[in-house]
Amino acid sequence: MKKIRWGILSTGNVANSFVKDIKHVPDAEVIAVGSRNQETADTFGQKYNIPHCYSSYEALANDPDVDVIYIATPHVFHAENSILCMEAGKAVLCEKAFSIHAGEARTMIQVARQNNVFLMEALITRHFPVIHQVLDWVNTGQIGEVRLVQANRCVRGEFTPESRVMKRELGGGSLLDLGIYVIGFSSMIFGQAPQHISGFGFVGDYGPDEQGASLLEYEQGAMAVLTFALRTDTVNEAYIYGTKGYIKLPDLFAVPHKASLHIKGQSEIEFEKPIIGNGLYYQVKEVHRCLRESLLESPRMPLEESLQIMETMDAIRSSWDLTYPNDSNQSL
Repeated sequence: MKKIRWGILSTGNVANSFVKDIKHVPDAEVIAVGSRNQETADTFGQKYNIPHCYSSYEALANDPDVDVIYIATPHVFHAENSILCMEAGKAVLCEKAFSIHAGEARTMIQVARQNNVFLMEALITRHFPVIHQVLDWVNTGQIGEVRLVQANRCVRGEFTPESRVMKRELGGGSLLDLGIYVIGFSSMIFGQAPQHISGFGFVGDYGPDEQGASLLEYEQGAMAVLTFALRTDTVNEAYIYGTKGYIKLPDLFAVPHKASLHIKGQSEIEFEKPIIGNGLYYQVKEVHRCLRESLLESPRMPLEESLQIMETMDAIRSSWDLTYPNDSNQSL
């Protein structure tokens, strides 16, 4: 089978994790990396034996041998970097959160469709075998009607003011870095946008939000209770409660290896599947499946849902008066 050739845009921590995991995919090959300077690109390329190392993102986007580009820059650059690559005719896998605000997400989707290229948000939770089993339990009515989702994605990090996650101008903070997991999980389970959105967020001394909690209400009073934090450690479990039982995903639910089904009056059912690599492997497989089937978006991570999730996060932070530099240009 002909290999699908990847380019890596940026050389930070997540890019390193991605390249390590892509080695587990036999029909994938990383052939190019782009950075903002040649030395950084060369160092990354030598580390992972990548043949083409570029000193600009434009050069990477215009490499005729690259099929798909992974966007690994900070959130504030996701839209412009993705658009650059798509306008060069490249398929794009863009790290979560998809963008800074819904306006950027809307423009990214328009550009993908105008250029007839594949685009997907890299929300890894969607692609694990455990999640596929959980969705099967939900969709076949094993726990009845879903009434409540509870999920935490919180860490206690000793961050400095220089850390990317503490820089509001780069889109740092708990909402875009960690809230995306719980909000995306709720969206996946309910399969629709919330009808009402409320919550609280704490904006610390460094400028971005350090922790938050959100309550989302869906049709017929179904709800999601979600927490996310950069300075508060929790047990990062998720629960899906229905009228006949519930499903539990233990810590760390966002990168799941196990789930259990609890139906009233019946024995617990467990599903377990060891994780390959860091878990990024599964989204690479999904991109490959879509490209080989000539799909322009993933049914497991649809573009309209990525937009809807950004709209939900915009609404969540609006009550906190939390703003980002890109907010003034909602149309990009």
